[in-house]
Amino acid sequence: MTRYIGLLLIFFVFFSGNAFAGETSWIAVSADGKDLSASVSAVAARSPYFLFFDEQGTLVEAIENPFLNASGGAGRQAADFFAARNARIVIAGEFGSKMLDAMREKGVSSMLFRGSAAEAVKKALEK
Repeated sequence: MTRYIGLLLIFFVFFSGNAFAGETSWIAVSADGKDLSASVSAVAARSPYFLFFDEQGTLVEAIENPFLNASGGAGRQAADFFAARNARIVIAGEFGSKMLDAMREKGVSSMLFRGSAAEAVKKALEK
């Protein structure tokens, strides 16, 4: 029984480590809508939607911003949210200083952009 548990533990550690090593990093866009044609939002933490794109520029998920109506701290909460979802870069029209500080602490980059979400992701992929 002890040997079985030991093997199970080794199996779990090996495969859970490999799963995290292969995590996809995302491009996140703060947007005014939930599709490719949506405008990049003027304010990162208060945008109506967060769009997540894979490394090929394919829209994978559109999420309603859970911090849109936060009474305070939306920037830091949004930065934590992006980091937890493994975003490598967040694109928006503007970023608050507290959000930028929180993103830097977590290794998430920022990019200022005006235009559509599709154009923003294309520009990010060129870098």
